Amino acid sequence: MPYVNIKITREGATAEQKAELIQGVTDLLARVLNKTPATTVVVIDEVETDNWGIGGESVTVRRAKGQ
Repeated sequence: MPYVNIKITREGATAEQKAELIQGVTDLLARVLNKTPATTVVVIDEVETDNWGIGGESVTVRRAKGQ
């Protein structure tokens, strides 16, 4: 049973976009690894940009600086 965890920043991904990610990952695992879609689990975690750090700074701060 494959388990895939997708982490994205919380910035307005629509329900349709998330559904497309879930279906796309499921299809990819079925095609490439011959995994059964019925037992493939995909979880999308949305993280606030204040809680996501890169290079010692939050994404919020980096974006404010234009990085």
